[in-house]
Order: sequence, then C-alpha cells, then structure tokens
Amino acid sequence: SVGRIVMTAAAKHLTPVTLELGGKNPCYVSDTCDVQNVARRVAWGRFFNAGQTCIAPDYILCSVEMQDKLVPALREAITTFYGPNPQESPDFARIVGDKQFRRVRALLCSGRVAIGGQTDEKERYIAPTVLVDVQPSDPAMQEEIFGPILLIITVANVEEAIDFINSRERPLVVYVFSSDNKVVNQVLEKTSSGSFCSNDTLMQVTLTSLPFGGIGSSGLGKYHGRFTFDTFTHRRGCLQRGTGLEPINTLRYPPYGPHKTGLVRAATTVKRQGECALL
Repeated sequence: SVGRIVMTAAAKHLTPVTLELGGKNPCYVSDTCDVQNVARRVAWGRFFNAGQTCIAPDYILCSVEMQDKLVPALREAITTFYGPNPQESPDFARIVGDKQFRRVRALLCSGRVAIGGQTDEKERYIAPTVLVDVQPSDPAMQEEIFGPILLIITVANVEEAIDFINSRERPLVVYVFSSDNKVVNQVLEKTSSGSFCSNDTLMQVTLTSLPFGGIGSSGLGKYHGRFTFDTFTHRRGCLQRGTGLEPINTLRYPPYGPHKTGLVRAATTVKRQGECALL
C-alpha cells in the first residue's frame, strides 16, 4: 500500500522509481529432503529479526506426511536457537512498534497453533510460532506477516504447490527444498518471483553478484552491487560530430530520387543476421 502511494506521487512528476515491496514468500518442501536441515534453515530464515525481513519465508507448502515430520523438527530447531523460553533469549528480537505488534498478534487466529503462540504486549514479544491447518482464506494469508509466525499449508504434490503459488500475486522470493534437482527446476521454471533460492533461505540476498528486487506486486527494479549503480544511473546517449565532410550528408537531404534512395538503402541494409541463444 505504501508502494502505491510512492508510485502515485512519483507519477505526478514523471519520476522513475525502484520499489522493493515484499509480499508473501512461499516455501515448498518436498518429501525428498533432509528434514532436520530444512527445519533449521527455515526456522532461521523465518525468525531472524523476529520475522521482520521482506525476504523471510512466509508460508510452507508441503504434504501432510512432511508436515508431521517438519513440525517436531521445527520445534527442536527453535529450542536449539532460542532455548526453552525464547522470551529470555538475547538472540530473539521484538516487534518494532505497538501498531505492528497488534497487527501481527491478530494473525494468530488463523489455523491452529502447533508451536509457540505466546505474546507479551508490554515487551512487544511474540514467540516463534508455527500455525498448521491454515486455509487460504484465513487472515494470515491475506497480507505479508512480517513477524515471527510461520504458516503451513498442505498440498498433495509439487504440481499443486506450483498452482497455489501461481494463483496468488508474484512474491519477492520463491523458496524450495528438495534433494531432487528435477523438483527444484520444476518450481524454478514454472513460477515467477523477484528472486529464487533452493535449499536455503535469505542467503540469496548476501550475494552482491545477484540482482535483488521484486516483480509485479512485490516491486520493480533491482539493486545490489553493480545493479545498484545501473539502477540509479541515467545512461545518456551522446553523439559528438564535427562540422566537416558535409558532402557525405547530401545523401540524406532532399530532393530524393531513385539513385539517392538506392545508395541509402545499400548503406543501411543489415548484411548479417544476429544470433540469439536462450540460456
């Protein structure tokens, strides 16, 4: 919503914009993966800074069988990271403001709490939380969470997961976990997002060699490293000529006749077709 305000204001002055807007980043977890590794990497990515990063995995798509394995693995990872009481951990952050705390807390009504769920308004504390039995119509699925709440939605297979992702606005990031490269490539090729990361979370942003930005409702434009310089640089086309050799210019001046037209066509005809390869 803020991005729309910025873009509307910029349009009045014809000012170009680069917008990184975030969104609901899906994370598909296939049945062929190391559950413990997935749990650690997803828990770190979701609960880093109490989930207040635009690239955090927002919800998991997985089979019922994987959910049964993943929930206890996530519980173990959370305990390893933040101890039996995350509220006492010096490594677990708080929600940035009172308004945001109330907004995130209201999302706890979605689905069923499988892990966490505790809150403390005085400290703006919301425990690392995992919600299961979440429905697409639930409040937590209607907006970016931007807090320490991880949703799990069950799907039958990767095809159903892809259909679910494609039925919603294009996210800032699509995550996928699988030991099968065919599954990883299938998700990569059949979805659209600002960026993509397989078998990890957040780490794609640490590479300045990769462009970072959104697509559609998750933003436009890109930055990081050289891409930042290009984004905020106007490439000004410049031609500087001398005033001599005027006889050469007579070909472009009227009056035009068959002889002059033939010479111009011969001089401007593309002699060799270029080649293009899809990478």
